[in-house]
Amino acid sequence: MWNSLGTPEHTSSTTAQWRCVCLLMHSNFDILTNVCCLGGAFTDGWCFQIFRKLDGLAGDIERSQPPVDLWRKFVYCTSLSGSVLGSVDHMKQEDFDKVISPISVAHFSQYKLVDLLLKKLEGIGFQTCFPGDTGNSTQDLVLESKILMGHECTSLQQTDEGILVGVSVNNGGRIIERKLHCGLLLGTDGARSTVRELAGISMEGERDLQKLVSVHFLSKDLGRYLSSQRPGMLFFVFNPGAIGVLVAHDLENGEFVLQVPFYPPQQMFEDFSAKVCEQIIVKLVGWEPADVHVLDIKPWAMHAEVAEKYICCNNRVILSGDAAHRFPPAGGFGMNTGVQDAHNLAWKLGLLLNGAASPSILQSYESERRPVAIFNTKLSVENFKAAMSIPATLGLDPTIANSVHQVINRSLGSIIPRNVQKAVLEGLFSLGRAQVSDYILNEKNPLGSLRLSRLRSILDEGKSLQLQFPAEDLGFVYEEGALVPEASYEKTQEGGKLQHSKRASREYIPSAKVGSRLPHMLVRGLPASSEGMFSTLDLVSGDKLEFVLIIAPVKESYEIARATLKIADELKLSAKVCVMWPRGSTGAEVEESRSELAPWTNYIDVEEVPRVSGSSWWEMCRISRKNVLLVRPDEHIAWRTESDRVRDAESEIRRVFSHVLCLNRCKNL
Repeated sequence: MWNSLGTPEHTSSTTAQWRCVCLLMHSNFDILTNVCCLGGAFTDGWCFQIFRKLDGLAGDIERSQPPVDLWRKFVYCTSLSGSVLGSVDHMKQEDFDKVISPISVAHFSQYKLVDLLLKKLEGIGFQTCFPGDTGNSTQDLVLESKILMGHECTSLQQTDEGILVGVSVNNGGRIIERKLHCGLLLGTDGARSTVRELAGISMEGERDLQKLVSVHFLSKDLGRYLSSQRPGMLFFVFNPGAIGVLVAHDLENGEFVLQVPFYPPQQMFEDFSAKVCEQIIVKLVGWEPADVHVLDIKPWAMHAEVAEKYICCNNRVILSGDAAHRFPPAGGFGMNTGVQDAHNLAWKLGLLLNGAASPSILQSYESERRPVAIFNTKLSVENFKAAMSIPATLGLDPTIANSVHQVINRSLGSIIPRNVQKAVLEGLFSLGRAQVSDYILNEKNPLGSLRLSRLRSILDEGKSLQLQFPAEDLGFVYEEGALVPEASYEKTQEGGKLQHSKRASREYIPSAKVGSRLPHMLVRGLPASSEGMFSTLDLVSGDKLEFVLIIAPVKESYEIARATLKIADELKLSAKVCVMWPRGSTGAEVEESRSELAPWTNYIDVEEVPRVSGSSWWEMCRISRKNVLLVRPDEHIAWRTESDRVRDAESEIRRVFSHVLCLNRCKNL
C-alpha cells in the first residue's frame, strides 16, 4: 500500500521540491502476524491518547472493541474446558477512573484498526486504489491523496532530486512495473521490510528466540463458551496432548489466533495443514467445537532487534514501525511503539514541508525514537522470559526443549532421515508434556503440589507475563533531539536515561522533565465555558501543528509568553499560551491575562481541577509556579525553565525555537 503524504509543490529552505511517499506493505502474511501478535491487538494509554485526536478514532475503537470484562484476564489452564491453574486480571480501578490518562487502554485487532484508518483517510479526501483501479500503465502515477494497495517495492535509487522507487503490482495476473519519484521515502513495510533491505540497513539484537505457527480461525461456538465460562484475552494451555497460546481477539464474534511452537527442520511448516491445526485446537479446547473454520496458517519467527539506523541515503529514506524494530509480542510493544514513531515523525515532516524547520530535524527522529525502541526491545524480552517462567515451573522448561532440539540437529541431522528425527523429537516432547498430566499436576502429588504453589506465587507477585506498562508507556523521556536539554543539575535531581522499573511496581509518575510527555490533569476553561472539563493534553491542537506555552499567572512568565507569541509569528509557527490558574480563581483575576498578553489573543485561561485535594498542576509535575513549559505538537515537553532566570525573553525564545526546529543545525538533504 503506497500512501502519498504532502504535496510536490512546496519549496523548502534548501529550494528543493519535496514529495513524501510512505510504503505500508500489508500482504496477507503481514495482516495475519499483526493480528496474532499481542502487539497488534492491544493499544496502550499513550497510543489511545493519540487516537482521541484522529477524528473520533478512539471513540470508534471503544464502541467496536469487545467489552472489557471479556478480555481483561490472562488464563492458565490444562485445557479451555479443564482445570484453571491460575489467572491474572490486568485492569485496575484507576484504568476505569482515568486517573493518569483521559482514556483507557483497548483490545482491538490491528487489521480492524487499519480498516478504520483507511476510512478516516477517505473521509478527508484520500482515495484508496486497488490494482485494478490503476490500470496497466507503466507511466508515473499522480500520487497526491492516493493510497495504492498491492504495490510492492522492488528497487530504490538515490538521485539528485530524491529517491526513484521501483514498484511492482499484480493486476489480474499481469505484473506491472512502475517508477515513483519522491523527495522522502518512509519505509513502514513491516518486520520483513524490503525498504530496509534495499537501503542496506542491518538489524541489531537477538534473532530466532522462538519459531511459531499462527492459526487464525473462527468459532462462535467456542466464543460463546468462553464468554460465559472463562472470559479472557490470552489462554495458556498445557496438557499432554498439546501446548499452545490462544489469543481471543473477539469472543463475541468467535475470532481467535492460536500460537503453536514448532522446531524445524524436524517439524516443518507444511506439516501444519488445516486438518492438523483443527486437531490441535480440539486437544487444547478439551471438546470439539462444531464450527471451527481455519482462515489462515502462517509461520513466523520471534526476534528482538532494532535497526542500526533509522535514516539513510542522505536523509532521504526513513524507517518507522516494525521496519525499524521487531520485538517479541509480549506486552504489546510492537504496534504501540510504531504508532509512537509515526506521531514523533509526523509533526517534524509537517514543519519541514511547510518550510518552518530545517531538514536536519529528521535526524532528531532517530535520536529520539531509536533509544526508546532499544529500551522496549529489552522490556519485551524480559516480559517474554517472564511468560516462559510459567511452563518452566510446571516442568516444561522451554530452554530444555531448545537444547533437545539442538542436540538432535547436531547428532542426528546428517545421519538419519528427517521423518525419524521428527519421530524422536516428538517422542521426547511427548514425554516432556507428561509433566502436566493430571497424574502429576494435582495437589495430592507432592511434586505437582509444589509446582502449583510456585505457579501461584509467580502470578500473585506479578512476575508472570504482564499486559500494562504505564511507567514505560507514558513515562519515557527523550534525552536529546528536537528539544532543549535540561541543565545538568536538573538531570541529576530527576534522573537520567530510561531505566527499567521493578516488575511489581510499574507506577507512572507524572513529570514535567524536558522530553517527557505532557502529564494529564483535568482543567476547566475560564471564564466558565460550555466545554466543561477537559485534559491538559487537549491544550495541544489535534488539527494543526501548534506549540503551547504553559505558564502560571506570574509577571515574568507573562513576559516570556509575549516573547513566545512574537517569535513564533516571525517564524510563521502556530503557537498558543495557556495560563494555568489555581482552582477557585475569580473572573476578575483572570482578566489579568488579557492586559498582560495584549495585543495577542491566541491564549487560553484554564483552572486546575485536581483529583487530589490541594494538589495543583505544578505540584503534580513536581515543579514550582515559576516554571514555564514549551510543549511540542506531539505533546512532549521541548523546553522548561524558571521564568525569573530569563534575562532577555526574546533572545531566549529565539534560541529555543532555533534549537527545537534544528535551525542551528541545518544540513542539506
